[in-house]
Amino acid sequence: MPLITTAPTLLTERLRLDAHRLDDFESLAAMWADPEVVRYIGGTPRDLEDSWGRLMRYVGHWALLGYGYWAVRDKISGAYLGGIGFSDFQRNIIPALDAPEMGWTLVTAAQGKGYATEALRAALAWGKEHLPGDKAVCIISPENQPSLALARKVGFSESHRSEYHQNPIVVMHCLL
Repeated sequence: MPLITTAPTLLTERLRLDAHRLDDFESLAAMWADPEVVRYIGGTPRDLEDSWGRLMRYVGHWALLGYGYWAVRDKISGAYLGGIGFSDFQRNIIPALDAPEMGWTLVTAAQGKGYATEALRAALAWGKEHLPGDKAVCIISPENQPSLALARKVGFSESHRSEYHQNPIVVMHCLL
């Protein structure tokens, strides 16, 4: 199977998942600087440098690994709502993650509307056909009850508990 070098477009009822673009930077940076968005993701708003590196990693994953993160957009307006996808961040977690890691982040205004469920289901369906292996993993703060519930809703189950950057995490697996 040939390597996919850019995010393919996925369409759902309300969303368009497609490749991150340079003009997404301002919206992406604003999302990662929002204290509510990062509350359970390290807890510290990110600066422009971190967000720039994140954008580069999102694009680079596709170029080097054939999978990565999609920009989540409102299907009608095109507004940037967040990012979702698969990664290999080479995290220092024991035991090491053993499958592509799934993650999702939505702007505060888009949370609680079912967009994450819709986007996750589309990405997991794509992953079933294109990811190496037969599973995906995710890591979530045990305090992040909405994300834990969402992960369970789309098929993830707890594998074990660990730590990442001295913070407790729940490691979850999902069969594709």
